[in-house]
Amino acid sequence: MSNWTPKQLKAFATADDMHVSPFYQNGKTYGTPTWIWSVVVGDDLYVRAWNGQQSRWYQSARQQQAGRIALAGQQYEVRYQPVTTDDQLTQAISQAYEKKYAGSPYLPPMLAAGPVSATVRLDLK
Repeated sequence: MSNWTPKQLKAFATADDMHVSPFYQNGKTYGTPTWIWSVVVGDDLYVRAWNGQQSRWYQSARQQQAGRIALAGQQYEVRYQPVTTDDQLTQAISQAYEKKYAGSPYLPPMLAAGPVSATVRLDLK
């Protein structure tokens, strides 16, 4: 479970400036910031990898399970937690993407099996 504040979650829900930087293999050096979409569901922050599980940042996040994000004008140390298959949660995350990014031509691919299988919850470290 994450420990984001209500104020942070409110800012995250509308922010469109997320960058993820999981650690490289050494576990100390931050990876190159990757711009990505994010959504808030309940009290949690989620992201999906556009290229699914083959995405480099996703693979680093899975291996290192930690790093940094930049969102809503702030930087945060985070834990990257893979989301297990849960139809209700997957549907809620997809609905949050549909609401936040409605009208974007990039939305349909983010709802496809590849990105859905590469969904990560971000917890404040």
